[in-house]
Amino acid sequence: AEKVLDLFDEMKIEPNQFTLSTLFNACAVLNNNRAMKIGKKLLDEMPENYRNDNITSTSAIDMLMKFGDVESAERIFKSMKTKNIITYNATIKGYVANEMFEKALDLFEQIHLSVTSVTYTIVFNACAKLCNDRAMKIGKELLAKMPENYRNNNIISTSVIDMLMKFGDVESAERMFRSIKAKGTNIYGALMNGYNLNGESWKCFKIFEEMKEKNIIPDEIEWNILIGACSKSGMLHHCQYIVNQIPL
Repeated sequence: AEKVLDLFDEMKIEPNQFTLSTLFNACAVLNNNRAMKIGKKLLDEMPENYRNDNITSTSAIDMLMKFGDVESAERIFKSMKTKNIITYNATIKGYVANEMFEKALDLFEQIHLSVTSVTYTIVFNACAKLCNDRAMKIGKELLAKMPENYRNNNIISTSVIDMLMKFGDVESAERMFRSIKAKGTNIYGALMNGYNLNGESWKCFKIFEEMKEKNIIPDEIEWNILIGACSKSGMLHHCQYIVNQIPL
């Protein structure tokens, strides 16, 4: 991303909307003082008619949200005449990243477009973080509407299990887990983490055995969750067994 900005510094021509999108994306990734300075300068100089280009404006919103400048991102969002679902997703995701979960749900409820798999994941994450009556209602309603084929998307399913466990609805999280055909390590991690949160740490050991049977190797996150389960369960023989399995 630094090289993108280096190249831009050498440019002697005005950037078009495609160049601007690339530069905004590079600034969002870098998110340092240089990136903030260049990104905001480009935005100030951006021709007014570019604001209605969804790709350029969405890149600008994403960049500003990464900078923590929510107010400027909101101004861009409001100034756009036509918004697509990608623009809504970027703005909701920005609210979540800046821990403005109520605002994320407010904007989600204003969407009158077909939502995507990305929308589902972002909103489930917002509901999990907020974890109040409103979040539980929205999260469960959205889950009930979710297309069946999304269950086999590991990213969405992980966010669903995490949300349900945060709600304390262990049974629904387990049902979701069992309905997933191909499970990645992150799915197992979300379930075990949920058991730890809900005082059912002993169930983690059964899940670990299932992972072993299916030759799924835990990564560092899952090992840490299992160690957490050991300390909470007080089942010493299981703890010793888990510790012996951890690769050196």
